[in-house]
Amino acid sequence: MFLSRSLLAGATAVALVLSPMAARAETLTEALASAYANNPDITSALLSVKSTAENIALSKSAKLPTIGLGVDYTHSANLAGGEFNSSQSIAVGGTYSHRLFDNFQSDAEIEQARALTEVSAQALRNAEQNVLLSVVEAYMSVVRDTQLVQLRQESVEFFRAQVKSTQDRLEIGEGTRIDVSLAEARLAQGVASYTAAVTSLQSSRASYERWVGHGPKNLNQNFRFGAMLPKSLDEALAIGDAQHPAILTAYAQVRAAQAGTDAARAAFGPTLDLIGNIGATSTFGNGQSSTVPAGSVRLSLSIPIYAGGALGASVRRANLDQIRSEVDAQSARNQVREAIITSWATMQNATAQIESAQSAVQSGQLVLEGIIQERDVGQRTTLDVLNSQAELTTAREALISASASRIIDSFTLVAAVGRLSAQDLGLPVEIKSADGYIAKVEDVWQELRSLD
Repeated sequence: MFLSRSLLAGATAVALVLSPMAARAETLTEALASAYANNPDITSALLSVKSTAENIALSKSAKLPTIGLGVDYTHSANLAGGEFNSSQSIAVGGTYSHRLFDNFQSDAEIEQARALTEVSAQALRNAEQNVLLSVVEAYMSVVRDTQLVQLRQESVEFFRAQVKSTQDRLEIGEGTRIDVSLAEARLAQGVASYTAAVTSLQSSRASYERWVGHGPKNLNQNFRFGAMLPKSLDEALAIGDAQHPAILTAYAQVRAAQAGTDAARAAFGPTLDLIGNIGATSTFGNGQSSTVPAGSVRLSLSIPIYAGGALGASVRRANLDQIRSEVDAQSARNQVREAIITSWATMQNATAQIESAQSAVQSGQLVLEGIIQERDVGQRTTLDVLNSQAELTTAREALISASASRIIDSFTLVAAVGRLSAQDLGLPVEIKSADGYIAKVEDVWQELRSLD
């Protein structure tokens, strides 16, 4: 009775997955597209790129003029010679300030801002790869666990039939109570394995819903990689060096550090500012009024002599940051190459595991059928049958796991070389990119244009 309740509970928990007509099948491409369109991690990374891009406009503002307009109103009163006098004045003026030369410090800061924006853009690519790879892992986990639930359910039914068979044989005097006990023990183990598979499937479904945004719907493991997979390890390493976002991020960080060094050194140089004022002051009072226009233009040259050691410290720190960025770039390249080599080897191993498991399943099926026939004529025992069934189940589970791992490992290799993106996959989605926003930021002048 307990075993029946366990099977019923498990079957109820996975009814939607195991029923082929429960819902329209969802392909891996559709799941990836759904996750790409709705995942908050990608959206957050995109917003981060746009936010970082604003530093370009902030840096460029140092080379552009600042224009302001001011209005002052003054009311004054006094008592002189027994008479009360009052007057009013309005001053209207405009100011103009423009740094004509800063020893190219602002140019270096603009380059640094652009490089850091590239760093943020590559972080978006990296976030996209991580999300899409997580979707693949969740998708294939559901496929694998669903197949394991079905397989273990079939195994439970086989063991149940063996319990019935041993009981029947015992009744007619051809079996023993030991045979019945062995069959019942294997049935209990099978139910426990089935329950564990159901639990794992429920966890995989929860992970799927987290990444994709909805529950799984009749998944399958069919996917065509086309030309996405490298044909050799050398080709994979070459692609990774050129395309992986971690390496491109490191290169951008080196650019930013170099620009930071240039900006720190430029702080030792002179600055030249143009400052202008123009306006008029109107005074009213005691029946009289007057307007006095005024204006001025001046040039201001500043040359730093000593800043308490701050300038030298800034240069030294910038130099150290530049050296560190170059070391980090080498480390990033080594990590990417390690990931590519590992992914390549793992994918090859998964292929070998599939071939081995397929052979084991075919031979195991023949062995089981032969042992059952031999048991029926008294040449084999019930234990032999149970062991053979367990070995066949293990081989089938290995084939299921290896098949799922082969897909995951292939996508892992694609991610390791930097090709796991919505664009490379050809997903039917609008590509999320901050390129248009960055172009608008670059075009902003004096805050006279607004960004969408």
